[in-house]
Amino acid sequence: MLTFLGILIIIIGTLTLILNPLIKNNKFIEWFTKKRSIQFIALGIIVSIFTGAFFYAEPGTAYAVQYPWGGQKAIFNQGIHTKMWGRLIPIQFEMPIKYVIPNKEGELGDQSKYAYIDVARQWEFNDAVKGRIATSIVISINISDENQFLSVADRNKTEKNLIRSRIIPNIDQSIKNTCKLMAAQDYISGQAADFDRYFQDQLENGMYVLEEYITNQSPEIIGDTSVIRTIVNKQSRQKKFRIKYKNGEPIRVKGNSLKSYGLTVVQAVVNEIDWEPAFDKRLMLQKEEVAQTQLEKQQAEREFYRAQKEKAKGEAEKAAERARLEKKQIQQTIAAETQAKVAEFNLVEEKKLYEVAIFKAKTRKTLADAQAYENTKLVSAGLTPQERAEWNYKTAVGVASELKELSLPTTYIESGNGNNKGNLLESLIGAELAKKMIVQQKK
Repeated sequence: MLTFLGILIIIIGTLTLILNPLIKNNKFIEWFTKKRSIQFIALGIIVSIFTGAFFYAEPGTAYAVQYPWGGQKAIFNQGIHTKMWGRLIPIQFEMPIKYVIPNKEGELGDQSKYAYIDVARQWEFNDAVKGRIATSIVISINISDENQFLSVADRNKTEKNLIRSRIIPNIDQSIKNTCKLMAAQDYISGQAADFDRYFQDQLENGMYVLEEYITNQSPEIIGDTSVIRTIVNKQSRQKKFRIKYKNGEPIRVKGNSLKSYGLTVVQAVVNEIDWEPAFDKRLMLQKEEVAQTQLEKQQAEREFYRAQKEKAKGEAEKAAERARLEKKQIQQTIAAETQAKVAEFNLVEEKKLYEVAIFKAKTRKTLADAQAYENTKLVSAGLTPQERAEWNYKTAVGVASELKELSLPTTYIESGNGNNKGNLLESLIGAELAKKMIVQQKK
């Protein structure tokens, strides 16, 4: 801009210097005196010299300066720098490249002088489904290696040429290879992240070497165990591609990499895919089928959970009844155990009472034996007159009492003389009384 302005000022100064003597009565020409025209020419020369010797480096842009005498240098910081009428090759630190799907009016959306925007191309996946792939890519240059940057700038001349001749062919090849590795059905079934990963890896590190293989498509079996239907496609053998590996690493095409140019892939994503109408129609039918399947699945799950609920309810009722019966059983068991404990306690009590009664009886018998023994000893030891009188009294009373109950034989035979009559009666009475006394003593 300054160079053009300097040249314009030189032209104006030169023209006014030539036309001033020739044209009269022109205020504009008359204002440019010879001195002013020379001043204009000098100002234009100064401006041209300044613009040729210096330039302003914009922020975020690297410059390769190529001097007329063959030298060159790289400038990565902004500000005013010298170029000494050399050639400038400006390249952005980061170059945005976008493939955009046009809208209904055919427009590509917002444009920017700092971004390269082009129409998205149509690509074919390995299941023959086609679609326009809109991508958003950001490529960064290497500003840490001055020699590499100057080499890239020297070989490509301009940023636009670098994008068109180096970057875009790599982008197209990466998309093409990635589409070969994946079916459209796989992409919409959850492998979109794998697509982005394969795409960025190939773009930065080089293209995969792909190998073709054939898979035998097994027949699809639907139905339950009682009714089985087999669906067999006409094309049972399908060609596919996969990455070729060596020592666990993918084999890549040599010399086909952005990294060899000092370029780094900052971002490489697929924003959108505009599928062909036939696939869109198939997707719509598939979505409806999936929705119907999900609805039936939800209904089946609802019935299952309803059955589980009824089963749980029955189990709860069974548990409650079991608990009630177990409680009743425990109560009866505790009552029976209580009765058994009471009976056992009563038995122990009766046993103790029995032992006490036996002990008391033995005690009375021992006391009676001791009393009888004592009485015997007293009789054999001799009594005082007073004690003998008391003993005779008690004996007489006892004899009298026993005589009332004494039953003697009404008939007896007496032998010998009549003097023995009294001795016989006394003997009978004495024997009977002695018998009675012995019985009482035993008691």
